[in-house]
Amino acid sequence: MYERTVLPDGPRVISARLPGTRSLAVAAFVLAGSRLETRDQSGVAHFMEHVTFKGTQAYPTTRAVSEAIEGIGGTSNAATDRESTVYWARVPVREAERAVHVLSELTIRPLLRDEDIKRERDVIVEEIRSYRDDPGQYVYNLFDEAFFGDSPLGWEIAGDERTVQAMPDAAIREFWSTTYRPANTVVAVAGDLDHASVVELVGSAFGRGNGAPPGFSPAPRLPAGERVRIVRNQTAQAYLCLGLPALRRDHPDSWALELLNTVLGDGSSSRLFLKVREEASLAYDVHSFLTDYADCGSLQVYAGVDPANLDPAVRTILAELARMRDELVPEDELEKARAYAKGRLELRLEESRHLVSWIGGQEALHERVLSLDDALAALDAVTAAQIQSLAGRLIREDVLTLAVIAPPRRGRALDRLLRLP
Repeated sequence: MYERTVLPDGPRVISARLPGTRSLAVAAFVLAGSRLETRDQSGVAHFMEHVTFKGTQAYPTTRAVSEAIEGIGGTSNAATDRESTVYWARVPVREAERAVHVLSELTIRPLLRDEDIKRERDVIVEEIRSYRDDPGQYVYNLFDEAFFGDSPLGWEIAGDERTVQAMPDAAIREFWSTTYRPANTVVAVAGDLDHASVVELVGSAFGRGNGAPPGFSPAPRLPAGERVRIVRNQTAQAYLCLGLPALRRDHPDSWALELLNTVLGDGSSSRLFLKVREEASLAYDVHSFLTDYADCGSLQVYAGVDPANLDPAVRTILAELARMRDELVPEDELEKARAYAKGRLELRLEESRHLVSWIGGQEALHERVLSLDDALAALDAVTAAQIQSLAGRLIREDVLTLAVIAPPRRGRALDRLLRLP
């Protein structure tokens, strides 16, 4: 259960009380992500997230910021996504006021000093290089570039070395002053604290302040770029990410898509795991996953394989996609997938960090906030016929996109390989 309050010209506040727990999680969702960026300012949202931790009015140094939470045994971090940036902390419940105050300092009162911005440029460049040196991570970026094309959804969230080094200090400060407003923020709390106390803490710490944050451009028609994108690298494995357009966030068929993905490739009982790994021995890691945004989404499959097995791995994945399209999921398999999805959700939401992400993320980005019982009921309502009908609409040969990182001379003629049985 949760309670919510909208403060006048201030944050939306949502909380879930967990009686008897000793930990408390707080998350501040700023409704500003990389979809707001122009090409020349690609990476500004991520840069902003980094530089806030260099100092705030109450905590003027990096050490002071970190010790404010770590000094009481807590943990904190932040992450930039396409449509939001989230700052979070997990602390003993007695330190709730401190956690809320630290997050308000990071979002509302960062110092954004010239010297901090200058030093952080090199740190972010090294972060970008680390992603590119990790083919298992970089293949996701390649897929986005191919699938979303030259659009904010296709650019790396961290930007690239050129944009990070060339970005004017003023652009970072303008991004903060335009988007990091109290009224453009959702603050979520999960722990043994009543809602009235949460509202009082948030109102005092975050204050008031409104504005007109810019909107983002609609997603391009998908897929928007190359059908096949391949990068040659002297790697021990070949890494692939194969995907297709799926559903926007809060689409009426989202729960059918959730179970479609569960059956296909979520977990070690899924079809892809059993077929690609256990039966064919083509991969150690293979799984499917979903992304969703306000106006679009994707269904993707990842695998790391021996370069010599790249072609048979792609064929096997395509065969399993075609099977989802062509056959009803047997009732016993569907019930196992449903039990897996429900049980995983129930277990995750027992922990305050995941619960605060659930309620805060829904309040920030979704059309409504579902209780756990609402979500379980939605999963129970999905039928095998709905899954097959959805698969028939989504799984089409003409919308497939494939990104691959492979050694030289591997992965030739992938475009001709990209055919559904």
